Amino acid sequence: MSTSDRRFLITGAAGKTGAATTRLLLEQGHAVTAFVYREDERSHALARAGADVVAGDLRDFRDVSAAMVGVESVYFCYPVEPGLIESTVNVAQAAAEAGVDAVVDMSQVSARRDAKSNAARQHWIAERLLDRGPFRTTHLRPTFFAEWINWGWLGGGEPGVLALPFGAGRHAPIAGDDQARVIAAVLTHPAPHDRQIYPLYGPVEMNHDEIAAAMSRALGIAVRYEPISVETFQAGLLARGVSQHLVQHLGNVAVDYRNGIFAGTNNLVEVITAQPPMTVEDYVAANRETFDVEAGRFAVAPAAA
Repeated sequence: MSTSDRRFLITGAAGKTGAATTRLLLEQGHAVTAFVYREDERSHALARAGADVVAGDLRDFRDVSAAMVGVESVYFCYPVEPGLIESTVNVAQAAAEAGVDAVVDMSQVSARRDAKSNAARQHWIAERLLDRGPFRTTHLRPTFFAEWINWGWLGGGEPGVLALPFGAGRHAPIAGDDQARVIAAVLTHPAPHDRQIYPLYGPVEMNHDEIAAAMSRALGIAVRYEPISVETFQAGLLARGVSQHLVQHLGNVAVDYRNGIFAGTNNLVEVITAQPPMTVEDYVAANRETFDVEAGRFAVAPAAA
C-alpha cells in the first residue's frame, strides 16, 4: 500500500529494468502505475506487489495520456521494435499536458546521429525530442546489460559456452537491477539530473574471455567464450524468428562493440545510488538458476558457422 502521495509511471514495467524499478518504488512507499503491453504472469506479479497495472500501447496516444493522470515522473522504456519515435512523441505530449515533472529515458550507449543501427539512431532522435519538453529529462545510456551473459549462454554440458559476435572487444557489464536503482533515484529526486546524459557501466571492463572466466568461478564449471561472426549471428537469429528490426540493430551494435563504442567504466551508479554495481561474478552467483537452460535468448551455436 502506498504511504506517500507521489505517483510514478513506469513504462515497459514487465521488463527487466521496469519491473525492478516498480518494486523499488513500491518498497519506498510510493504509488506506481505499471504500464505494460499485455497482462500476463509478470504483470500479475506487479499487481500483487501493489502496483496499479495498466495494459496499453505506447504508440496509442489515448493509452499513454490516460496513464499519465496524477503522475509526478515517468520512466520511459521502449523495446527494440518499430515505433520508438511515435511513442516518444506520445509520451512527450502526454507528459506536457499532465504537468509531469520529469521523464527518465532509457536510451543506449550506441545512440548517436550517425549510428548504423536504426534503433540506436532513433534513440538519439528520441533524446532530442524529449529535451524539447517542458519537463526535466535524464537519458540513461547503458553499455551491454549483464543479462547478455544469459542471452548468449549455451549450456547443457561442460564446458559451458558463451557464444557471441563481439570479437575481442571490451565492456563493463551492468545488471538491470543496478540500473533500476539509478532509475528510481533519479525519478524520486530529478532536479540534479535535468538534461543529463548518463552512460552507465558495471565496475570492471572485461573482454569475453575474462567474462567466461568469471562465470566459471561463479558456476563452478568450465566456461569458454566462443566468438562467432556477425553474419553467423544475424543468420542464426533470423532462423529463430527474431524480427528484422532487432537483427539489424544487434548486428550493427556488434560492430560498434568491436570498435570500442561499448567500452569504458565510471562510478555513476555508486555516486547516484550510494551502492556500487554488481560484478560479473556477483551477477552470475545471484542468478545461478537462470543458467539451467540449453540456449539463451540470442545464443547461436558456433557449429552453425
